[in-house]
Amino acid sequence: MKKLFLLLFTAFLFIGCSSDEDTIYDFIGTWSGTYDGTEKGDWNIVVGSDGKVTGTMHSDQTNENYHISGNLSDTGDLNASIGSPADGEFRGTLTREKTGTGNWTNSVPTPVRSGSWKGEKK
Repeated sequence: MKKLFLLLFTAFLFIGCSSDEDTIYDFIGTWSGTYDGTEKGDWNIVVGSDGKVTGTMHSDQTNENYHISGNLSDTGDLNASIGSPADGEFRGTLTREKTGTGNWTNSVPTPVRSGSWKGEKK
């Protein structure tokens, strides 16, 4: 009976202590990288403990800065807008391995520009 109890107790311990739980805490901090496409430059964002994302994109061509704001899910899905008011999108995925990739679009100034981005957690 004692062995059965220990066996069941051990099984419940392993089931209850999963290391694959998704939390925002793996993503909190500063992320930065580069973007390219019809325009190129660098970007920086900060992920807060509430999943809010703020940052900037800096264009090498126009020397302009564009505001990034949005949200990050517990699984690393990034959904942000570019500009204030929103003129574009900055979307992608941040990973627990501290890398990120995605796509961007910006409609101001015209014509619409778009491309991809990549980066890492600092």
